Amino acid sequence: MEEFEKRQVSMEEDTEMEESDAVGNPKASQKSGSDSESSDSEEEADQNEQLLALEYELSTNPSNYDAHVQYIKLLRRSAEIEKLREARENMNTLFPLSPEMWMEWAKDEASLSNESNFESVEKLYERGISEYLSIPLWCEYLNYVQEHDPKVRDCLADGISKARNLFERAVTAAALHVSQGSQIWDAYIQYEEAILLTIDQSDIQAKEKQVQRIRSIFHRYLSIPLASLKSTLLAYKAWEVEQGNSLDAEPGDVLGVSSHVASGYQKAEEMYNARAHHEEQITRQDISESERFQHYMSYLDFEKSFGDPARVQILYERAITDFPVSNDLWLHYTHYLDKTLKVGNVVKDVYSRATRNCPWVGELWVRYLLCLERGLAFEKEISAAFEKSLKCTFSTLEEYLDLFLTRVDGLRRRISSASGDGVLNYSMIRESFQQAADYLSPHMKNTDGLLHLHAYWARLELKLGNDLIAARGVWESLLKTCGSMLEAWKSYIAMEIELDHINEARAIYKRCYSKRFSGTGSEDICHSWLRFEREFGTLEDLNHAVQKVTPRLEELQLFRLQQESKSFTGAIDQREQTLKNTSRERRKSGSSAIDEQPPAKWQKYTSQNKKLHKKENTQGLNLAEANDGEEKEGKVEKKVNERQMKDTKNTTSRLYKDQCTAFVSNLNITAKDEDLHQFFSDVGGVTAIRILHDKFTGKSRGLAYVDFKDDEHLAAAVAKNKQMFLGKKLSVARSNPKQGKRESLAHTAPGEEASNQSGGHGRSVSKESGEDSKGSRGRKRVENIQFKGKNTFAVPRNVKPLGWTNKPGTREEEDEKPKSNDEFRKMFMKT
Repeated sequence: MEEFEKRQVSMEEDTEMEESDAVGNPKASQKSGSDSESSDSEEEADQNEQLLALEYELSTNPSNYDAHVQYIKLLRRSAEIEKLREARENMNTLFPLSPEMWMEWAKDEASLSNESNFESVEKLYERGISEYLSIPLWCEYLNYVQEHDPKVRDCLADGISKARNLFERAVTAAALHVSQGSQIWDAYIQYEEAILLTIDQSDIQAKEKQVQRIRSIFHRYLSIPLASLKSTLLAYKAWEVEQGNSLDAEPGDVLGVSSHVASGYQKAEEMYNARAHHEEQITRQDISESERFQHYMSYLDFEKSFGDPARVQILYERAITDFPVSNDLWLHYTHYLDKTLKVGNVVKDVYSRATRNCPWVGELWVRYLLCLERGLAFEKEISAAFEKSLKCTFSTLEEYLDLFLTRVDGLRRRISSASGDGVLNYSMIRESFQQAADYLSPHMKNTDGLLHLHAYWARLELKLGNDLIAARGVWESLLKTCGSMLEAWKSYIAMEIELDHINEARAIYKRCYSKRFSGTGSEDICHSWLRFEREFGTLEDLNHAVQKVTPRLEELQLFRLQQESKSFTGAIDQREQTLKNTSRERRKSGSSAIDEQPPAKWQKYTSQNKKLHKKENTQGLNLAEANDGEEKEGKVEKKVNERQMKDTKNTTSRLYKDQCTAFVSNLNITAKDEDLHQFFSDVGGVTAIRILHDKFTGKSRGLAYVDFKDDEHLAAAVAKNKQMFLGKKLSVARSNPKQGKRESLAHTAPGEEASNQSGGHGRSVSKESGEDSKGSRGRKRVENIQFKGKNTFAVPRNVKPLGWTNKPGTREEEDEKPKSNDEFRKMFMKT
């Protein structure tokens, strides 16, 4: 009432000032009064408009947390107490309130109520301290009780006992708070000192007893690692001096207190020093929320390593206060309590708060139900928690499924055991299953989760409900929504076989063998029916099943072959299209087609020529025609070589223009850049080495280009021509990319190793080196190649022609040559 009285007094003073102004200056007062009235009316109209908008928003979306907060702020400003109280209750029904909101609520109610309504305010404080750990809220609660509770204020026995119990609760809940716990201890000591002052000086025994109580609180205070340890020690020493007691410190004790107090203090100080770094990290203001959260988790791991559940729980509560909607933090917290405390009101209370702060986390609800079951809670409490969970919105359907199954598990266990509370029966399990099926079936068709739910349901209908018809009804309801799911049919059949209902199982097979299932499911069900009849049926049953299944299997096999054929054809079409695209890109590139052909195309070209010559041979072409074909082939090969030479020279000219480069051939294919550098080390001046490699195999082609700084070093390198290098006589010449094609062909033979490996690169011989055509001595040009013996050019190499004699075991077998066309004619004339 005080706050609202102050507001009323302030309003009356403003009114008096306005009246006095009106007496002194009627016009001015009239003007100012009209301005204030207009501004107040505008502000009030704007505020009413906001209130109406927030009321509409909360009526349509009651889970809007921010709307609740804004609505309460506006109502508090307008001093509408009834609406404000109702708004707070509505919000707290859905959400936990912050410690600041609880303090505001309690102060507002305390200012309006008298001592007769003390209990209602006290209940508000109790509700507030149960939501989050807040040292300021605890201090406000303790002060309120001391000031407004008549028994506590008058230091009556009942009041003192009540206050001490409340202080002990505060010490248990919050006194281990490292940074703020000293506030609770200081308030406790101040209260006990106030009681000491009320004791009559003549009552020495009661006075001494109270002094000993305060001393005991000090000793407990000094044994806890808090941030204010040093100041607390000084306060304790001063208090002992005030009591006229000399400290019984042992000699050499630097603390000046008794040994047991000093030991506890030193241990607490060591513990605080070990935690000071973590305390500093979680209280920093210059870090982000994610960094603060990580510091909390590190701090928790540190506390867990000491194995003190009370300290770990206090730190969890501090973290929860700073991060109330962190589901990971609540999951860690509840998991720790399940592992350490397992049962008790503390664990149940934490789970209740966790589900209020993070109602969208299905795992928290599942573990909450298990916690209630472990604590032997009544069905009414478990059912209420389950109903609350169904009103929440989870992110996945699997969370709903897990929740329903957990509920059924608990009912099954309590019905099966003797721990039921007398109100449980199987109909509750059936209702839970039906509720789950109605909710999940439209959203989880053909899933293993829905199959698991119905299989569990059907099994319990048999075991607990003793109702076979109901169990079959469960499977039939599943098949209506999941008829294309093979496992549903198999599970239904398995239940009938387990019950030895062979005819019923056979009837199910007859219903499903012709259905289409995914993958190989259709074949599997057909084979399963045949296996079933072999194991359980008569010969007539087996024959009937074979008669039914065989056409179905043939149909499925034909369909599968058609699909495979389509896939194969599609793959071939795709491959052909890829080849066409590749050919198109090659044509666009403008490079030589022959230069880009892989060896496989050369083989194809040779085989085509062989087929052509075979056809000419079978038609009786004479030797002259065969020689004409040979000359054509020689010309083709000559053109190919000339074209390759031209491309090579062009490439070489582009790469090594205006460079002092040596061309090295007859190089050992195992040679590396380092080996060539070592070979030319006595010459010096090497700037770059490039060994040529085959573009398909990646192997060395026995050729290399070596760049030198100037002509002097290049001339010295050319002088090393014909020297041995890695077991081979190395050929070193000045590289001249501008040399003519005719001169290059004159010094190059197609059969030469360098030419074969380079695909057309000729040996370039410079005039400066003085090298003539000795490297090509004994070799013929392409058009001058002659065959020894009879002309057998047109004979295919893979088919033995007529007249090819085979004499196993003789040397003539290897030496015998194919017969020419003239020899064939003579053979036929003789016969």
